Amino acid sequence: MPESLHIVCAQCLAVNRIRSNRLPDKPHCGKCHEPLFNGKPLNLTDSSFGKFVERNDVPIVVDFWAPWCGPCKTMAPAFEQAAAELEPTVRLAKINTDTERHVAAQFRIQSIPTIAVFKGGREVARHSGALGTPDIVKWVDAHR
Repeated sequence: MPESLHIVCAQCLAVNRIRSNRLPDKPHCGKCHEPLFNGKPLNLTDSSFGKFVERNDVPIVVDFWAPWCGPCKTMAPAFEQAAAELEPTVRLAKINTDTERHVAAQFRIQSIPTIAVFKGGREVARHSGALGTPDIVKWVDAHR
């Protein structure tokens, strides 16, 4: 039997068990029936952040950003394109550090944009500064 993975639904926060060989088949949530992957970064909040990084069995890459940050705005399209390239084996998400201050403080985010890779609920890598799509993909591949 293929390995099962836990994937958290961005819509209803239900934890879904998906066989790893079924990830490319565009699985849907068993509870709300929405697609589990849409090729776009998820918008996380202080309340949803913990569940996503702790309960997803695929790596989560989080972009810590703010709406007033020029480099953040510059990197946003590249991050979105990277999500389309990396899903479903990696999930990309965004945290607005202006509105979701608890998570930003918890991880001592001091400059933005900062991207971090989380696996098994733990941060395993961090990069500060804007990157283009190829550099994001290469950096994530090196830290999955």
